[in-house]
Amino acid sequence: MQDRAPDGAASPPSAQDRPDERPADSAVRGTLINLATRIAGVAAVLAITAVTARISTQAQGTFALFTSVEGVMLALLSGFGIALARRVSHHGEQPREWVSAMVWACLALGAGAAALLAVLSAWGPPAYRWVWLLALGAPLLLLPANLAGWWLGQGRMAPMARVSLVPPCLTLLLLLALWALGRGGVPEVLASWVTAKVLLALALLWVFWRTARLARPDFAALRADVPFVATIGLTNLIGLLNYRVGLFMVERLLGLSATGVYSIAVVVAELLWFVSGSLTQAVYGRIGTPDAARAVQTTVRVLQLSVVALAVTAPLLGLLAVAVVPRVLGPAYADSLAPMAVLLPGALLFGGASALSAWFTNHAGRPQVPAQVAALSLGLNALLGALLVPRWGMTGAALAASLAYTASVGLLAWRFALHAGVPLARVLLPGAQLRIDLRSLLRWRGR
Repeated sequence: MQDRAPDGAASPPSAQDRPDERPADSAVRGTLINLATRIAGVAAVLAITAVTARISTQAQGTFALFTSVEGVMLALLSGFGIALARRVSHHGEQPREWVSAMVWACLALGAGAAALLAVLSAWGPPAYRWVWLLALGAPLLLLPANLAGWWLGQGRMAPMARVSLVPPCLTLLLLLALWALGRGGVPEVLASWVTAKVLLALALLWVFWRTARLARPDFAALRADVPFVATIGLTNLIGLLNYRVGLFMVERLLGLSATGVYSIAVVVAELLWFVSGSLTQAVYGRIGTPDAARAVQTTVRVLQLSVVALAVTAPLLGLLAVAVVPRVLGPAYADSLAPMAVLLPGALLFGGASALSAWFTNHAGRPQVPAQVAALSLGLNALLGALLVPRWGMTGAALAASLAYTASVGLLAWRFALHAGVPLARVLLPGAQLRIDLRSLLRWRGR
């Protein structure tokens, strides 16, 4: 689905310009492209996880903490991509000068992050001793997520798909090459992970240069967006910590081996978000439309469709994990199944709310609202975790997260209804429109 052709070329009328085409129909193709790519990417990530988990539970704990630290860096410094997507979708721009300034800003911020990571590796807890590998690639690691904002704003799922799929697949290829040379430990896994992302960043820079999406940097325009970018970064950071605080708490209270086991429960539960995220990304440009009524309508429909999809997916995912995890990863990881079962209900609701966050960020231009809700959820998660982890271990961490997710979704839905001027019941309760959308989806599948 594409609302604007690249580089200002004339584009065919989008579905929002054609009243005879339902948004559910027009979003399906982009959603399925995105979802299929995410499934392939997740399969590659799970293969990497399986390899690391087979080394030892401590190795898996190290990998989980390494990627969580990377996630913190990317969350805090990836607000440029959302700002770029909003310029493209909401303002109808092709901001080449802005993008060039963003590239230089990302390189500078990445260099600063590299210095902090080096300090953490040298003087931090032993569990973080390998983050110096992350420091080596940090100046370039910020680019893929932020440059992808160009395509996110256009609703172009194919380029987005390639950006998400390349790193895990390339990591696997690098690992195969290393194994052929007799090298297959934790350092090789982490180095391959970072190398794959650095190569993707370099490739994207080449693509943007070859397609004339870079021009003389306009730092003044970028500075005007700094408050928005900073708010997005803070929102993303709080959101990430909200579903990683349990992992960090388990490492501090229960040890690195327990962290490795608990991380599998987290990985499985968060697979649900690839379903809801795929749908939200496919209509992200539509949610950002200046037409307030259409933006609200799209957001509510995506929210409800996401919850239905996740409600179908969650039990199937749980049963699959019960059958596969102990056999593929080893008997030690059977202990991850109980926390996973507790996490799934909260993850289901939390994933369904991604459309609400997109509305506040891309349409309303108020990213501080999801940030405030996420901050409250993080505080509740940490408080409950401090009470429950010492008593119930990993299951206590999962329960704390699930309760915090549920509370945050309820609060965000209420804030959305208040700001959008619609009844809360219309947001939360299924109606005739959901039945129409589901029938449209079934008809599309039958074509």
